[in-house]
Amino acid sequence: MINNLLEKVDILIIGGGMAYTFLKAQGQEIGGSLLEEDKMEYALEMIKKAEERGVKLLLPVDHVIGKSFSNDTEFKTVETIEAGWSGFDIGPKTITLYMEALKGAKTVVWNGPMGVFEFANFAEGTLKVAEALANLEDATTVIGGGDSVNAVKRLGFADKMSHISTGGGASLEFLEGKELPGVAAADNK
Repeated sequence: MINNLLEKVDILIIGGGMAYTFLKAQGQEIGGSLLEEDKMEYALEMIKKAEERGVKLLLPVDHVIGKSFSNDTEFKTVETIEAGWSGFDIGPKTITLYMEALKGAKTVVWNGPMGVFEFANFAEGTLKVAEALANLEDATTVIGGGDSVNAVKRLGFADKMSHISTGGGASLEFLEGKELPGVAAADNK
């Protein structure tokens, strides 16, 4: 999906669990955060491709971290994630960075929350991104994927989005550049 998107976008914002693979690939400490070790080389390739194509690829610069996967866990905001802690949301500096990047956007495709929005202590990043999208003027906002759809609905912004796709898997396949059978059938008529 990222490879395909880098052919089409001016800015690519990465948050949520996916961000930690990119950060670790660049040598940053991520503590016990989500990591796809087998995708670290791919992450570096995508960073290089973004640079070559002039695409601004944004990654978190700070994080809201917790000791365990629970809303009631001890948590704090840091720039470097230490051992024994896991990243569960983007931090305030990242929220500002991402909201600035979204200003004036005319088309936004969002797939994946910025953090564990189901827990109030880790929902701020997702809330602020959803709010930024809801407040874009003359923009097309497409929300795809079950978690993103759930987030905008739960946070009260669903009616402010241009399109919400409940076909999360199909949305991902579309973003990957795969042909969707239903679309192909419609095109043949």
